[in-house]
Amino acid sequence: MRMRPTLSWTPPGDLPPGTTDLEPVADALGRGGVLVLSGAGLSTESGIPDYRGEGGSLSRHTPMTYQDFTADALARRRYWARSHLGWRTFGRARPNAGHRAVAAFGEHGLLSGVITQNVDGLHQAAGSEGVVDLHGSLDRVVCLSCGDVSRRRDLARRLEQANPGFAPVAAGINPDGDADLTDEQVGDFRVVPCTVCGGVLKPDVVFFGEAVPPPRVEHCRRLVREAASLLVLGSSLTVMSGLRFVRQAAGAGKPVLIVNQDPTRGDGHALARVALPLGSALTTVAGRLGVPVAPGTAGAG
Repeated sequence: MRMRPTLSWTPPGDLPPGTTDLEPVADALGRGGVLVLSGAGLSTESGIPDYRGEGGSLSRHTPMTYQDFTADALARRRYWARSHLGWRTFGRARPNAGHRAVAAFGEHGLLSGVITQNVDGLHQAAGSEGVVDLHGSLDRVVCLSCGDVSRRRDLARRLEQANPGFAPVAAGINPDGDADLTDEQVGDFRVVPCTVCGGVLKPDVVFFGEAVPPPRVEHCRRLVREAASLLVLGSSLTVMSGLRFVRQAAGAGKPVLIVNQDPTRGDGHALARVALPLGSALTTVAGRLGVPVAPGTAGAG
């Protein structure tokens, strides 16, 4: 029997409460060697919703799973129609104050690395270097038959040509770039094949129910081993892909700090969870450390 991936988590009643005290975060960053692990909550101020926060997309949307995508041509049609429309919104998103603060911390030598569970590329757009895209990136497409990797912008152009005038109004956009469309809105959307071998194309992201490539996991584990502390930003840590690094850090006696407004599955391993909006919280910490944060553009937070 095929198992569905874990999408939700109910906080137990014995978790430590959140705090508004930013001193532990400032202290850790001031000492340097901080490894950042970011999640969807970091990008909400850029107009991309998260999965599980208040009004999160899981309340109305079940993400595509790897099993459904690979087994069902109709599921792939629905996915690509919705993702093609959602890509337009993702392409307009800009880094917010949280992304810019992380980039500033890195520029000033306070970080040992950045691991992100997000697929939106906003850390890189803000100027962060050496970011590990744990779950891949929506700006790349991979062929499931021959392994050819191509640019999403090229696929978008081909899909535009194959589906002229496709412009339904979506009910919302989800963190995976999937727009909320009905089957009627999807209609007879045409999916295009790989230009190299004619195979099935998939965004170069890790779907729910799909494993993160082992070499990438090991690279992240090495980053945890080399870090002085771990700072989690905007992740509920519901799925094991991120939680395992929190457990690794805590098991090695490294301080774990979390900035997330809602309880997380990693709270029991953390020194503290700061329950404040990320953009303003990280900007405040940067100010205390004398780290200038680049100004944003209109709509970027």
